[in-house]
Amino acid sequence: MTVIQTFADFSATCEPPAEAMAAARTCLLDWYGGALAGSVEMPATGLRRALAGTGAARLLPDDAPADPRTAALINGTASHTVEVDDIFRDGLYHPGVVTIPAALAAGQLAGCSGSRLTLAIVAGYEVGNRIARAVNPAHYQHWHTTATVGHFGAAVAASVALGLRADQIAHALGNAATFAAGLRHAFSSDAMSKPLHAGRAAEAGVLAAMAAREGVTGVLDMLEGERGFGTAMSEDVDWSAATATLGTEWTVMAMTQKAHACCGHNFAAVDGVHILMEEHGLSVDQIDGIDVGTYRAAVEICGNPDPKTAAEGRFSLPYCAAVMARFGSVVPAAFSDDALGDAATRDLAGRVTVVEDQEAQARFPSARSAVVTLRCRDGRIVTHRRPTRKGDPDDPMSPAEVIQKFHYLADPVIGHDNASNLCAKIEQLHQMKDINSELNCRANFTD
Repeated sequence: MTVIQTFADFSATCEPPAEAMAAARTCLLDWYGGALAGSVEMPATGLRRALAGTGAARLLPDDAPADPRTAALINGTASHTVEVDDIFRDGLYHPGVVTIPAALAAGQLAGCSGSRLTLAIVAGYEVGNRIARAVNPAHYQHWHTTATVGHFGAAVAASVALGLRADQIAHALGNAATFAAGLRHAFSSDAMSKPLHAGRAAEAGVLAAMAAREGVTGVLDMLEGERGFGTAMSEDVDWSAATATLGTEWTVMAMTQKAHACCGHNFAAVDGVHILMEEHGLSVDQIDGIDVGTYRAAVEICGNPDPKTAAEGRFSLPYCAAVMARFGSVVPAAFSDDALGDAATRDLAGRVTVVEDQEAQARFPSARSAVVTLRCRDGRIVTHRRPTRKGDPDDPMSPAEVIQKFHYLADPVIGHDNASNLCAKIEQLHQMKDINSELNCRANFTD
C-alpha cells in the first residue's frame, strides 16, 4: 500500500476523540479571526474584484456567494495576510490557512453538518502536519511548506467534507501532489505572493477533491515514488514514520496559536523582551539597545532592520522587538502607516541587533527559541533565554486568550455582536445540522 493510500484510508474512516474535535473547533475560531482581518485587505480584495461570481460557497466577510474553488482561494489568501494564523511547529507549516478554507468551501457545496466539517478539518490537519514534519527541515530550504504541503491538507479536508470514499481521496491526494508549489523566495519582499500561496493551495485541494469525485485519477505513489514529492522536494524522507502514529497521535491537539500579529519566527525574541521588561520593571526610556540571538531561519527571514511596508514590518524582528518594548504588545495596528513611521519606534529598532545563536539553532525546528539581552542606559545588562514561544504547545494560549484574540481581529470588520454570535456558533458546531443555514459570518449584514 502506498503512503497516499494509507493517508486516504485513515481520512475516510478516522474517528477522532472528543479532545481532537474540540481542538479543531479552536483552530476554526482562530482561523476566522485572521481570515476576517485579512478579508478587507489586499490581496483578497483584489482577487474578489478579479474573480467576482456566484456559486454554492461564501466569501468573507459578508457571506457573498462564490464557486467553491474561488471561495477557497480568496478566503485562504485572506487568512494568511495579517500573519496571525496557526502553526504546526514540528512541520514549519501553517495548516489552518489551507485546510479550513478548503473544508468550508467543499462543506458549503455539500451542505454538510458541523460534525462533518470538524472531521474534515481534523483529517486535513493530521495528513498535512505529518507530511510537513516528514519533509522538513530540508524542504524549507527552498519551499514554502504552507504552499506545498498545504495542497495535501486541503485535498483531504475538501474530500472528507464532500464525503468521498478512500479510493477517491487517494486520487485527490495524488493530483494534489503534482499541483504543489510555492517558493520561500516569496518572503524576500513585500509582494503579495506569500498569502496567495495559502489561497492557491486551498483552491487546488478543492479542485483535486471535486475532480476525484467525478473519477479523475492521480498517481498513487506520488509521495515516495522515484521522482515523487519526497525525492524532488526534500531529502531522506522517512515515510513510515509519517504514517506510524495515525489514529493514536492527534497533531491538531499540538498546534501553536499565534500570540502576536507578526511572523512566528519573531515570537521567542518578542516574548523575551516583554518578560525582561516586566521582571525588571523597565520602561522603554531606560533601554539603550536590544541584542537578540536566535536560530538561522529567523535571522534570514526576519533580520530586516528597516521595514518600509506592513508586510516587511511583520517580518522584521528589530521592528517587532521595538514595538513590544514600547507598547507591550504586537497587534495589527503596529503595522499601519502611522505606526511604521513613528520616529521613536524606528530609533529603537535601529538599536536592535539580531545574530544566530548556536543553542537556538541546535534546537530548531523542534523548538523556536531566542536569547534576549537588554542594554540599559544606567549600565545594567539583563538577559533572558526564551526556550519556546507564547502560544506553542508547551506554553499555550488559554481559551480566554484565543477568544480575546479573535475579537480584536474580528470586531473591527464585522462588529462585536456579530463576532460574539459567530464565536457561539463555533462552540456548538458539533450540534449543527447544516453549515449553510447555521454557520453565518455576519448576522443581519448590511453594506
